Order: sequence, then structure tokens, then C-alpha cells
Amino acid sequence: MDHTELPFDRNEATALLAEACDGADDGDIYVQQSRSESFLFDDGRLKSAAFDTSQGFGLRVIAGETSGNAHSGELTIDAIRRAASTASAAKRGYKGNLDIGPQPVNRRLYAPIDPTEAPGFTVKTDLLAEIDAWVRAKDPKVVQVSVSLAGIHEEIDVLRPAGDAFHDVRPLVRLNISVTLEKDGRRESASAGAGGRAEYAEWIRPERWKALAERALRKAEINLESIPAPAGEMEVVLGPGWPAVLLHEAVGHGLEGDFNRKQTSVYAGRIGEQVAARGVTVIDDGTIEARRGSLSFDDEGTPTQKTVLIEDGILKGYMQDRQNARLMGMTPTGNGRRESYDATVMPRMTNTVMLGGKDDPEEIVSSIKRGIWAVDFGGGQVDITSGNFVFQCTEAYLVENGKVIAPVKNATLIGHGPTALNKVSMIGDDFAMDDGVGTCGKAGQSVPVGVGQPTLKVDSLTVGGAG
Repeated sequence: MDHTELPFDRNEATALLAEACDGADDGDIYVQQSRSESFLFDDGRLKSAAFDTSQGFGLRVIAGETSGNAHSGELTIDAIRRAASTASAAKRGYKGNLDIGPQPVNRRLYAPIDPTEAPGFTVKTDLLAEIDAWVRAKDPKVVQVSVSLAGIHEEIDVLRPAGDAFHDVRPLVRLNISVTLEKDGRRESASAGAGGRAEYAEWIRPERWKALAERALRKAEINLESIPAPAGEMEVVLGPGWPAVLLHEAVGHGLEGDFNRKQTSVYAGRIGEQVAARGVTVIDDGTIEARRGSLSFDDEGTPTQKTVLIEDGILKGYMQDRQNARLMGMTPTGNGRRESYDATVMPRMTNTVMLGGKDDPEEIVSSIKRGIWAVDFGGGQVDITSGNFVFQCTEAYLVENGKVIAPVKNATLIGHGPTALNKVSMIGDDFAMDDGVGTCGKAGQSVPVGVGQPTLKVDSLTVGGAG
């Protein structure tokens, strides 16, 4: 990819890296220069507006299972020299052969733009005030509105000891609208958001933000009519798009290379085995244009790809960074990610999806004898070793004999990832990606991700509710 000028001599930095990596298996210098901004309009006023810049580099030397990491916010040759000396301690007499690095690619999955430059400050703040006023005028039950807008411009350079260099410009924006309604003394809240790797114009068009606002209002209105969720084992239908966050947590993390190399994942050593129902195909795809989880190449320079994890129920592979792939005798998949220059690289998801099937979504819902139709989700968590997960539904309905009875409140889905995948009995033809709001946490690091799936039915999950 095209390179911008770095504030230090590239050749001298590469020579220092090569010397530090002599006798090691791998190593790189990761340079990050970023600008970010965020705006929050809350309680009828602009509550905060922030603009930040940051820069720095991380230098790694990898010897076997050991990784020497050093970083600095000072982009100078002297700082790189000190970092190289520190990180090279990882070798400690180790004698390895330097791995062949990834080849630079010219592919661009998003435009090299800076969302923080346009539109101007007043246009952005006026937009938030306009959204606030429009939402309040839309429904007299509105008692609170919160609107946030955020944008990031990152320039990434990865330098390899053999002299290869990679450059990427990574934009990212997000708009979020939250509302609270009150009726007969009862208050309920809901939110909707969207974003991706593009300029603000994609999401601040009136038709786009009004659709988000109407969705948030509709969800809050539905919640005002909700009844306590039932509890117990029952059928569950998951809606398309964002509900795949359950797939991300309950299955995706367990398919990351580090957990499987260390034998701490429930999927460790099971490649070739049936781990899900027939028809279930799960892919991690970092190549979808302009999506929130997409990257032209990962944070090690490896091009992202479509990685088949589960195909027709059979476990096919794991998501890998370079170190775990080498130690497992596998190939890197472009999933080496880091939150920032001062963080360590780990295998992480990009856009994790379950492919669509042939079932009609309406028929899937009408097949429920007694259960929950979960349309939207909040947060969740999973235990990687056991595969057990817990998820909170933010929009869900009680269905009996194929009929939607009422929306339910505080429905929690509790289950075991591999078991749930084996109980998938119907897969819809309405595959959809989420709206671009996902952030994944792992070992204290957060990175943007995407999810997607069609409507699907799980024959039995534990629903936590009022009883």
C-alpha cells in the first residue's frame, strides 16, 4: 500500500528491528497515529465534546511462546533503539529461524478519509440538537433523549525485519440515539445506532438518522407494553443481524487460536468433528467492504480473509494470529489484532457470521409452541473453557402456538455454546449484518467488530425471567 512519511527514518528503524529479531521467530514495529472526536447531546444540551490525538509505536520480538514487547509514545529512532534492546530480551539464548512475513497487498476495503475533518464542528453539534428536538416532538411520552456521534482517523504502519512495510488508513464513525418514554408512571428506554468505516455523510443523512430514531422510539414503546418474561427451558428464535452477538460470544471466542493452543477452549483439538447442527456454517470475514470489523490487513500485516470456522456443522478451523498459528502448525488467518500500539497482539474476530439457510422467517416464528422470539440483544458474556453463556434481550416476545402474545421484559438467555449450536433446527433465508455498533472485549482490550446471521431457531434454551 502507499506509504506516508514517518517521523523517523524507515530504513534505520527496520535495521534496528532486524538486529533485535536475529535468532527470533518473528517480530515487527507497529506504528499508530490517530485522531478521534466524540460528541454527546444529553438532557437537551451539548454535554461533552472531545478531540484527541495520539501516536506511538510498539516493537515486538517473538521467540517460541515468548513475546518481548516494548512501546513508546515518542516516534524517534532513539526510542525505537531502546525498545529494540528491551524486546530482544525475549530471545534469552533462543535460536530460531525468522518466519517469512506476509506480502503487502494493494486492496483497500475503505476510503483513506479523515471523518474528523468534515463536516465542521457546528454542523455536527447542530445535527445532534436537531435529532434531539425531532425525537422529542415525535412522541409526547419522551422524557429523555441522548444522542452521540464519534469519529476516528487512524494511520497504521507495520514494519517487518526483512524490510517489508504496510500502510493503512482506517476511518471509523458511529451515531447512537437513546430514548426514554414514560407512560402511567412507567419508564422504559431503548436505543439504536449505526456506523462503519466511512465518512459521516453515510449516517447523518436525515432519512438515515430518522430511521434510527424511529427504531429506538418503537423499541421503547414496545417495552412500555411488555410483561415479565417467563422462565424455564423453551424454544427460542433469534432474529437476523445483531442477535448474532450471541454467536460471537458463545461460539466465536472459543474458536480463537490462543484458547485452542492452550487447550482452554471447549473446541480445542476438535477440528473435523461435528460441533453444530447440519446446515450451520460460521465464517469470520474481515474482507467485507466498509464494515466496522473489516481490515485491509490485520495488525501484523497479514491480509484479512474469509475464514470458514464451521461448515455444515463440522469444525474446520480457528482464527489465528502469526504466533499462535506457527505454534499450532497452522496458517495465519488475518486475525492478529491489538487495541493500540501499547497493547499486545491476540487472535480476535473481525466480522463473524452464520450464513443463511432456506427457511421462511415467518414460518420459523410460527413454529414455536411456547417460547421466546428474541429480536434485539444487549450485553452478554461467556466462559471460554466451559462454553456457558448469558445474554440479556432488549426486545423479545412471548410466542405460544405460533402466535405472538406480548413483548417481554428482562428476558435472559442462558446456555452452552456447542449445545445451542447442535439444537439449531431452522435457519432463515433473511441473512443480515448488524448496523455497525459492535465492540469486542478480550483481556482488557476492545476492538471494533461486526456480526451477522439470519433468523434461526434453537429448539431449547434456558430463559431466565420472572417465572
